[in-house]
Amino acid sequence: MSSNGRIVGAFAASHSPGITGWPERAPQDARGAVEQAYREVCRRMEELEPDAVIAVSVEHFTNFHLGNLPAFAIATGDSYLGPVTAEMAGFLNVEQHHYPGAAALGRHLYASALDAEFDPALVEGGLEFDENFCVPLKHLDPDSRYPLVPVIVNGVNPPWPTPKRCYDFGRMIREAVEHQSEAERVVVLATGGLSHWVGLPESGDINEDFDRDFIARLESGDPQRLTDYTREEIDRAGNGAHEIRTWLVAAGAAGAGFDVLAYEPVPAWLTGTAVAAARL
Repeated sequence: MSSNGRIVGAFAASHSPGITGWPERAPQDARGAVEQAYREVCRRMEELEPDAVIAVSVEHFTNFHLGNLPAFAIATGDSYLGPVTAEMAGFLNVEQHHYPGAAALGRHLYASALDAEFDPALVEGGLEFDENFCVPLKHLDPDSRYPLVPVIVNGVNPPWPTPKRCYDFGRMIREAVEHQSEAERVVVLATGGLSHWVGLPESGDINEDFDRDFIARLESGDPQRLTDYTREEIDRAGNGAHEIRTWLVAAGAAGAGFDVLAYEPVPAWLTGTAVAAARL
């Protein structure tokens, strides 16, 4: 392949286990809106015909732990198992299988991050998926056709990388994609958020004001507005709301505003649930 790569699409979506595991518990109109938005993103991705997908999410102590919790990690495997166990597969209602990897692009992305003075962890193989990737990909790539470069951002336990650092990491991704020829057409997919509380008495609460404000910032595409968050502001939307960092990576990679295709506060899924597409 002689041409340099480019990012041809960027998308973001929530990954609540309930979206696939117990969709029927959501109100019918909310479920319909979210699933329609997922179908629209699936259609757009098919039209874009990506050679690879850089998938950005958090992980929930499936691979990392408090003794080794990097701010960023990049995986370079040829394939990835998900869901990690048969029990989780049943819980998520996702068939356990191996997802294809875009190893060469992953290695290029890792080297580019070091050159750009980021210091992500390197996962050369063995990264296993939980709901982080399995839930959205069941809707967006049901046949697992697109080779993946999984990128992990710490959004589960403090201290977290700052919002600006996450946005700048996305800018680095765009620059890296444009200086390689392994994958000519690349899509960036972020998963996580929006407001939710994990393992706390508030679980099931949703901070709709926070979610709608974040959506407005995302739609604006203004980097300063998107990254102008304090830890305390995000905390008010739940410990799980720190997963918006993955969306900030996607926004930095896109360098454009997003259209939010659906937003539904769904207590039954424990999450302010949204799906968005960059205006590229």
